[in-house]
Amino acid sequence: MNIYGQSIEDLEMFLESNGMKKFKAKQIYEWLYDKRISNFDDMRNISKETIDLLKINYNMDMLKLIKRLDDVDVSKFLFELFDGNRIEAVLMNHDYGNSLCISTQVGCNMGCAFCESGRLKKVRNLDAYEMVLQILQIEKMVNKRISHLVLMGIGEPFDNYDNVIKFIDIINHPKGIALGSRHITISTCGIVPKIKEFMNYDKQVNLAISLHAPNNEIRNKIMNINKVYPIEQLIDTVKEYIKKTNRRVTFEYIMLRGVNDSLECAIELAKLLRGINCYVNLIPYNETSHIEFKKSSKEMILKFYDALKKDKINVTIRREFGSKVSAACGQLRSNYEEGL
Repeated sequence: MNIYGQSIEDLEMFLESNGMKKFKAKQIYEWLYDKRISNFDDMRNISKETIDLLKINYNMDMLKLIKRLDDVDVSKFLFELFDGNRIEAVLMNHDYGNSLCISTQVGCNMGCAFCESGRLKKVRNLDAYEMVLQILQIEKMVNKRISHLVLMGIGEPFDNYDNVIKFIDIINHPKGIALGSRHITISTCGIVPKIKEFMNYDKQVNLAISLHAPNNEIRNKIMNINKVYPIEQLIDTVKEYIKKTNRRVTFEYIMLRGVNDSLECAIELAKLLRGINCYVNLIPYNETSHIEFKKSSKEMILKFYDALKKDKINVTIRREFGSKVSAACGQLRSNYEEGL
């Protein structure tokens, strides 16, 4: 097993089952995540017996970097996993820190019509260590600390719920990467039962909903998940989540020209979200050669923004990143695999 997929509790149980003191798990975590060693033999305050035991049971293998693309304030990384599958991650430099968007699956089965990730179907879930390594390796490559994490890359995080939660427990632990829970955001297209499960999670991780439409008619056309969990059920569940957690929710809204960007859509969206503790993040669409959707004009995005503001909806327009680095989610992976 890869040791970066082990929670501190896993290591404590492993050590105790082998007749060793469980406090050594914290020492091992310090070597892995504070000192960032790359060889078990570098653990100076760990006995040779323990090191030999770790070597027998665990590895410290890294992902293989296939390609890196850089643009102003953004870098995109294509990694190859140990079975030959590929995933990608995107690092964005904001005025508030360095935000990393990682993948949680190889491919995606949600089938959103505008999404490059969903065009290449789900192959498998990522294990916790494969998510942890995206952070560790990118931090090392850019020599910067990741301050914010978004689970919004390839895959639907709530379709890989158990591994995602274990991953968060590892990176949030003070002896681990120590990334604060309020600096972590999970994005879901709207798997209602998992949102209900997530509202009982004991960490204050942020929730973002990929909404992208103000009604069932439009959402059914662009997001298959809406045919299973229609928009009314999703919004009711979000209200339940906010009531239980007292946390604000983000609604992601990709602006698609002639599809969901009319003033009528803005007015309907404002009505749908009125009274909910939330804010809307308007996202200019990243066009790809494989999908026919086009980005809304800047003028239309601003009009949409103004309409929401007028109705007292908290709204932002996401800064555009990476038009030169295959910015659309899954685009670098699909281009590479199709020889583009």
